[in-house]
Order: sequence, then C-alpha cells, then structure tokens
Amino acid sequence: MRPEVAVRERAALGEGPTWDPATGRLTWVDILGCRVHTYEPTRGRRTVMATGQHVGAAKPRAGGGLVVNLRDGIGLYAADGAFSWLVHDPVAGRRGNDAAVAPDGALWAGTMRYDEQPGGGTLSRIAPDGSVTEILDSVAVSNGTGWAPDGSLMYYIDSPTRRIDVCRVDGPRVLDRRPLATVEEGAGFPDGLTVDADGCVWVALWDGAALRRYTPRGDLDRTVRLPVRRPTACAFGGPGLRDLYVTTARTGLDRPHPLSGSLLVLPDAGRGMPSPAFAG
Repeated sequence: MRPEVAVRERAALGEGPTWDPATGRLTWVDILGCRVHTYEPTRGRRTVMATGQHVGAAKPRAGGGLVVNLRDGIGLYAADGAFSWLVHDPVAGRRGNDAAVAPDGALWAGTMRYDEQPGGGTLSRIAPDGSVTEILDSVAVSNGTGWAPDGSLMYYIDSPTRRIDVCRVDGPRVLDRRPLATVEEGAGFPDGLTVDADGCVWVALWDGAALRRYTPRGDLDRTVRLPVRRPTACAFGGPGLRDLYVTTARTGLDRPHPLSGSLLVLPDAGRGMPSPAFAG
C-alpha cells in the first residue's frame, strides 16, 4: 500500500476523518486552525468552514449538519449552517479533542488540557438530548475511540499511556477496561483509530510515521509506513468503504515534510464499516 495525496493542505493539526455515506463526503478538522474541512472524492470538491475556536472533531448529524467538539463544549451546526450549543462547558486551559459516534447514535467526546497534564482530560458520552455522562474523569490526551463490528467492545486511546485499550460496553458504562496492545518506545504514540469490518483496529502513530493494524486479539499484523512524521487518525471511505484516509499534522515540527498537514489516502486498503451519524 502506497499513500497518495487526497487533499494537499497545510493543516497545523489535521484530525478526525469521518466518512458520511449519506453524502459521499469525508469530513475532517484542523484543530489549531479552527477549521472543518470536507472533501468529495468523486467530484474533487472541497469546503472549509471556520469555527471560531479550536475544534477537536466534527461528525455528521442524522438530520444534516454537524456536531462539533469545541474548546468550550459540544456545538451543533444545522444543515443551513446555523450554530447552537448543545453542551456549553468552558474550562480554562482545556479543549475538546477526538470524538466518535457510538452505534446507538450518542457522541463519545474527549477533552485534554493544553499542557497535556495527566488527569486533566475526560471522556464523556453525550446523548442526543444533550445529557452528559462522564465515562472517564482522569485521562491526559483523550484520543482514538471506536467500536467492534457487533458493538459489544469499545477501543480507546489515552495517548501518553502508549496503550490501545479495549473494554466491554453496556449502554453508557465501560466495563473491564484492559490493554489490547502497547506501542513500544521509539515507535511513536497511538493517536486516532478506526475499526474495520474484520474487527481489526487501525491506529495512527504520532511521531511514528506509520499506521498499524491490530487483530481483535491484539496481534500486530500490518504496518504501513508514511512519508509524514505525524499522522493523527484514519477512517475508511470511498466506494465500498475500501479507501483508508489519513489526517496529518505539521505543528511542532522544525522541518515538516511537504505533505505534513495534508489528507492522505491508501486506496483499496481494506473494508471499513459505515459510520453512524449523531442522533441529535
């Protein structure tokens, strides 16, 4: 598998690619650039929307528009672009980070401190009506979140731990959390993830210039080298959900690769699962 350039961009901190099967469009964010990007590969069409504050994730809503994990809480964009707060909860020194929509249509959204202090972040479940259940209250950098094909298991990354964790899910409860795999020192830090139709977990390695694929048993069965040092997250999209899109970052690099900050794609990398839309 050789990566290709889907969108050449200079995003400071590209993150959170999500394929919307209803529109045939990929949505991703530049967290520090306060931008939400979309890309339609069949037409080559792009859009860019400013959010006005740091945006950790943007996910499609069932009725159109987006739900966004912002610095100060969870926001909603209607299909016509009108904005409203679903959860407004500003905390000094903290921002929203990665997020994912569960099979039941709820949003699981992470936060982190700007200084990445351990214990300063959270993972919460936001129901469609805006009610919040705090799942984890003491994480550092809340990152990749995804579910097994049957919805019974959830995978989760708190990046500084170097672990990809797995746990059972019972509604809004997380049970029996344990390490699925650990990324060794020198190989980078696990960042965003996606789960494919075989139940395998693809993980982007920040400072590792690679993607890894782990089996449901935690065995490493594939490594894909990338030209950029800081891939951040990945998601399947395109026809048949067979193309793997990868967001990247250039922030903090003295001499970033020319493609750092671009959206990359690995054509025909596997087979993904449809991403549920936020039900709110």
